[in-house]
Amino acid sequence: MNAAGAVAPRRRRDGRWQRRDGRRRLPWWRLPLRYLLLLAVLALTVGPFLWQLSTSLKGPGEDIYRYPPSLIPQDATLANYAGVAEIIPVWDFALNSLKVATANVVTNCAGAALAGYALARMRFRGRGAALVVFIMAMLVPVESIMIAQFVTMRELRLNDTLLGVVLPGCIGAMNVLLMRNAFAHLPYEVEEAAFVDGANAWQRFVRIALPSVRGTLAVVAIFSFMGAWDDFLWPLIVLSDQSKFTLTIGLNFLHGTFADNQRLVAAGTVIAVVPLIVLFACLQRYFFRGVGEGAVKG
Repeated sequence: MNAAGAVAPRRRRDGRWQRRDGRRRLPWWRLPLRYLLLLAVLALTVGPFLWQLSTSLKGPGEDIYRYPPSLIPQDATLANYAGVAEIIPVWDFALNSLKVATANVVTNCAGAALAGYALARMRFRGRGAALVVFIMAMLVPVESIMIAQFVTMRELRLNDTLLGVVLPGCIGAMNVLLMRNAFAHLPYEVEEAAFVDGANAWQRFVRIALPSVRGTLAVVAIFSFMGAWDDFLWPLIVLSDQSKFTLTIGLNFLHGTFADNQRLVAAGTVIAVVPLIVLFACLQRYFFRGVGEGAVKG
């Protein structure tokens, strides 16, 4: 150790440098390579959104197909967003989507938490069979059961209603399995202590188990919101009244029969993406905690 207190490296017999504390020193090129890979992944993921944002801000006198392409608009304008609102009632469609997505988040978080806790912490006859049913439900393509779902909604007189859009996706099998895995990794000693103190199953669920899996709940909330907000096929089948259309269906009116104004399409796409970005920005701390929750506690 030198005078500054730093651990000086030493050379091993194979010629590689190794720290005095036993950890091998990485080659000089590893760190720049990691940053290059991260920049490449960032360009692939964020690049299309930035291109759509740039296109939505370009005026009619600017060629969006020119080569080489230009990411920064020469004469930025918000007229394309106003044009979207003139062609379609975009804010009414966004409100319908928000209603559907919010209902989907509430029902999935509540239903998946209750079902996951029962599968993970309670002993009852048929628990293994119920778990197998949830796993098998994930293997069934949604498109293969849409006709049966539509007939069911029609018999219940829920077609052409927002409730008919929400009901088939109110509890997802994947969300139940996520919550079951999160509850299964909780230590039993905490709940046993609460049981000795006289807490019933509902009190143990609300006061002990549920606050311990807030990260997984955030994952379920984000996935449920994204699934409902981006869904196109099922609302297109159920809804026929234009005033009840969701945003994904409404944006389809921006496509003309013979020509498209890509600036308006890009502006509508940005409007549809912004709520997802805001939701993830608000819940990202809990989201990353929930992704690693099972691995940390396992």
